[in-house]
Amino acid sequence: QVQFVESGGGLVQPGESLRLNCIVSGNTFNTYAMAWFRQATGNERELVAGITKDGIANYIDAVKGRFTISRDNSKNLVSLQMNGLKPEDTAVYYCNAGISIGQPHEYVFWGQGTQVIVAG
Repeated sequence: QVQFVESGGGLVQPGESLRLNCIVSGNTFNTYAMAWFRQATGNERELVAGITKDGIANYIDAVKGRFTISRDNSKNLVSLQMNGLKPEDTAVYYCNAGISIGQPHEYVFWGQGTQVIVAG
């Protein structure tokens, strides 16, 4: 079972930045497509950004131009650089891995996530 440890969340003011990191267990990280998801209180979990094993990234429209997903296969690490944060970005953020980038219901195991709060 692959395990995910997300970190980097916090409380920031609108317009500020955060960098989220996710460490993935195991030795097959470089074969996975990785994705970041988020879930705001009262809302369903949603896909935010994904990156293929070859490094091709895609984003939902709401974060294009503000968020950047990246990966470091040598460290089993996937990151999400979030700039220009808005109150509507407030959510718990999760990473996950798969053969391809999918929707939340396609994933079985999840980490604890990291809380991002944009307020002020």
